[in-house]
Amino acid sequence: MAVEHSTTSTEPLPGSGALSGPGHDAQWLTLTHCKRVLVVVHTEVYGSRLRDVLPLLESDLRIQTHFTIAPHAFNAGAERILRALNSTVLPWEEAVRREFDLVLAAGSQGIDRLRGPLLRMPHGAGHIKLSRTTDDRDPGAPRTVGELGRQYLTRDGKVVPKALALAHREDLATLARTCPEALPVSEVVGDACHDRIVASLPLRRRYRTALGLRRGQRLVLVSSTWGLGSSFNRLDALLPRLLTELDPARHRIAVLVHPNVWSGHGDWQVRSWLAGAERRGITVLPPETDWRIPLIAADWVLGDHGSVTLYATLTRAVILLTRYPGADINPDSPAAELATTAPALSPAHPLPEQLAYARAEYPAEEYARIGRRISSEPGRFARNTRRLMYRILGIGQPAYEASLPVLPVPAARMATGAPDGIPA
Repeated sequence: MAVEHSTTSTEPLPGSGALSGPGHDAQWLTLTHCKRVLVVVHTEVYGSRLRDVLPLLESDLRIQTHFTIAPHAFNAGAERILRALNSTVLPWEEAVRREFDLVLAAGSQGIDRLRGPLLRMPHGAGHIKLSRTTDDRDPGAPRTVGELGRQYLTRDGKVVPKALALAHREDLATLARTCPEALPVSEVVGDACHDRIVASLPLRRRYRTALGLRRGQRLVLVSSTWGLGSSFNRLDALLPRLLTELDPARHRIAVLVHPNVWSGHGDWQVRSWLAGAERRGITVLPPETDWRIPLIAADWVLGDHGSVTLYATLTRAVILLTRYPGADINPDSPAAELATTAPALSPAHPLPEQLAYARAEYPAEEYARIGRRISSEPGRFARNTRRLMYRILGIGQPAYEASLPVLPVPAARMATGAPDGIPA
């Protein structure tokens, strides 16, 4: 369904120039003859991925950046992230009529309608999930790796992206099986989340202080992806155990739920489902939270097969696997390797013992190896991606090193459902 409305704010993103909205033509602009970049936001997750790319376009008065919301079931999250960016939004039906010099997208729905060279970015780590059983494909054909299947990359037999950004060289071998015709447009650039997490690890103590953790207090981060195979529909069993079995003076519990759950069911409903746990002191992180900060701050991550659990291999967190729907997972992915390495949470043994066991048996070398499978261009995402974008734009790069900032220290502590809060 096309989205025909826009946000009410007219303030531009820093460094992107004034954003001309619907009905604005050249006579009203201060900067003209700019290269036009369209950022296509399908969901909150896709938007978060693209937000990591935006600093690479900052401070260049030759570039005019526009934003639009593409059709998707989780558009509510797209609207939220664009409000956070304080950006104006081109209605989708207007975006498909305009010409652009570069189109940035992390999803596939509707992008074949856009006019301009498309750079497709990945929207998760390690191409974990197989294509959904409901996705269009030839009858009887096997499920392909999500994002890299022919149904996501081609229309009418033609490859849609001008360039396909990949995080790891392993993805080229996957693509050779799933959509070999896209290999000529593929380029390994690395992973922005990988680079920003690694660069921000030295700030862990500051993140923990900002999140309100006391000295000696341990953060247990419960992470759930979305969908039937996620751990969200089992939180009603796990959260009460955490509350009753862990010492609240020593452990802080926070729940990180995939933004698609919030968008699919609605913010009120998700908060309602988690209200009892929140009243008893568990922190429910809102969907706009930059999940990378509590991940770096965490002592334990209790996670399913989502990307957050995989990124935990880059941190100091001890991992326990809460759920793993193997039939839906790419068997060649680093997440599949993690599932054979990380201990699985047991319903039959006390949680304090399991946390202690997982810490004592922490497989540091194995996690480091799995973490290296997230990106084969560690620390080089900014350099590689800016070079690729400017090559498509047909202009020279700015004369300074491309870089992404470390994750900012939060201004406010994690809220708690406990009546008096948790003191710093």
